[in-house]
Amino acid sequence: MTFPTSLPGRRLALAALLALAGAPALAQAPAFPGKPIRIINNFPAGGQSDLIARSVAEALQRDLKQPVLVENRAGASGNIGADAVVRAPADGYTVLFGIDTTFTVNPHIYQGMPFKPADLRPLRVMASSGMLIGVHPETGFRNLKDLVAAGKGKGVNFSSAGSGSPGHLAAEMMADAAGVKITHVPYKGNTPAVTAVLSGEVDGGVLATPGMLPHVKAGKITALAVTSRKRSALAPEIPTVAEAGLPQLEQEVLYLAMVPAGTPEPVVQVLQQGIADALARAQVRQRLGNPDLFYEGLTGAAAAKRLADLSDRYGKVIRATGMKVE
Repeated sequence: MTFPTSLPGRRLALAALLALAGAPALAQAPAFPGKPIRIINNFPAGGQSDLIARSVAEALQRDLKQPVLVENRAGASGNIGADAVVRAPADGYTVLFGIDTTFTVNPHIYQGMPFKPADLRPLRVMASSGMLIGVHPETGFRNLKDLVAAGKGKGVNFSSAGSGSPGHLAAEMMADAAGVKITHVPYKGNTPAVTAVLSGEVDGGVLATPGMLPHVKAGKITALAVTSRKRSALAPEIPTVAEAGLPQLEQEVLYLAMVPAGTPEPVVQVLQQGIADALARAQVRQRLGNPDLFYEGLTGAAAAKRLADLSDRYGKVIRATGMKVE
């Protein structure tokens, strides 16, 4: 090979040599995954997002032939765990499993977010679920109209799984849509929030259906409606908020898998397909049957748009009600 004497020619020749030198290295690059994958669930163990994370992790481990470990890093309404994923290398070996409110609610209620929603890209909206509006029997409420009437009078108090949680947002949406006075009482997780309703410490709450339903069936909590588009498969006798006359209260929690924004596209595709295959397994579906989940299949731009639309909708409610971190 004759090396050119002109400067532009020398630059082109050098670029060609570098490309040839790099070709073997690219050809020998290890296939993904070549080591254990870490899933960070940014909410406490035992909840629905945790159950999804652990169920998918077991299937991924079998399919990808690498250990897949689940770590719970809860706190600040999901911000702590999400920030840990943002700070991780964008190589696909650290994946976030959580819910949409980290990205659709938190940016509107936290003054200083440690990351931007754009720092993460969605792999898949895996599933959605509604919540159950339940009250203590001594309130005397038998339907949603009773609750609204009381809320417009003396007011009611509602528990939630924490400031910025779906239940907190639901209470503010009810205050905005129906003109009721709701005092929000945050707890550290869904279980203590349900216990507060059960004991009569609060009038009611909008909480995860599986945690409320056993007490509804035992007659210790009165179910008024579910916030999903469809009736719950676990309790088809309970009306939706639309059927109860308040379609503005429709709200579903989205369960997401995300990675740092700079993750290479081939790695993203492996993870997307792996998660899809895991959710298609009969044993995973069976394990996730009781939490009353609706399976979703949104990826890429469609998933990002769904989150952006929810963020716009929730942001308007938050600004109208003054919802904030307590």
